[in-house]
This record gives sequence, C-alpha cells and structure tokens, in this order.
Amino acid sequence: MRILKRIFFVLLAIIAIVAVAGLFMSKEYAMEREVIVNMPKDSVFNYIKHAKNQDYFSVWNQRDPKSKRTHTGTDGTVGFVYTWDSTMDEVGAGEMEIKKITEGERVDFELRFKRPFESTDNAYFLTESVTPTVTKVKWGFNGVMPYPMNVMKPFMNMDEMMGKDLQAGLDNLKANLEKK
Repeated sequence: MRILKRIFFVLLAIIAIVAVAGLFMSKEYAMEREVIVNMPKDSVFNYIKHAKNQDYFSVWNQRDPKSKRTHTGTDGTVGFVYTWDSTMDEVGAGEMEIKKITEGERVDFELRFKRPFESTDNAYFLTESVTPTVTKVKWGFNGVMPYPMNVMKPFMNMDEMMGKDLQAGLDNLKANLEKK
C-alpha cells in the first residue's frame, strides 16, 4: 500500500510540475521557408495572391483531391474565403480567408481549422525581387498553442513538423511557375 501511495504522489508531483511549467512556457510558434523562383516578382505575386492556386502547389491541398472545396468572394482580393472539408484526419476541415494584401509584396491569410481540432492561425506569402527576373518567395505560418497544450511544444517541433510541408509546397510552386 505504501508503494502505491508513493507512486500516486510522484505522479501527482510530475503532473503539478508540468502544469506549472506550462504557465511559463511560450504559447506561440512560427515558421518560415523560402524559395527562389526564376520569374519576375509581379508574375509570381499575381499567382500566389490567388488562394485557389494553392491547389496546385500546397502539400496540404493535394493530400485529398476528393475533399469538398468551396469559395466565397473574388479570389485574389481581401475577404475571399476558401473552405475545405475532407474525411481524412490529416486534412480535416476549415477555411482560409485573405485578410490583407500589400500589392506586389505580401498576402496575409487567416486559417480557421475546424477539424480534427479547432484553432485559428495565420499564414503569409512575401515576395522580394532578387533581380528583375528572379524572385524570392517566403511562406510563413504562425499560431498559438493554448495552455495546457503548450506543454507539448518541447516534444513537438512545430517548425520541423510543418516546415517540411511548407518547403515542399514552395518547391512545387517553383516547379509549376518555371515550367510555364
């Protein structure tokens, strides 16, 4: 009986330490990847500002080609909403809204995930001229992991988990644009 009590108190202490640690851990995460595209900046920007074009390069959009997709508004403008609904857990359901466009420079999106978990995160594309015919494209993603889930951050490297998908999407973007 004493051993069970000790095990119980040790487990309770571990849970308490983890819970308290979560109060002091960062809840935010961010990642960014980039690629060089051999095309003028205006051409690249005019392609990436249209959310529906992500169907052709985003790894996440390509995971379930049978997912139900709907659109509201005018693509490439603030307020456009792209929704998806998949039976696959790794795709889930949610929507992406274009929140801000700095013409020729940046597009900001709000991502509202509904399934398999609820969260609201942000993503963006940035374009920079390297030369008149070469463009650097950056794709970034940031969000918040609420308490007590933030305790998992040290064990879940969000940058590593999602960064490879961002990079694969950018590599697809480069390949698609450069073959046109």
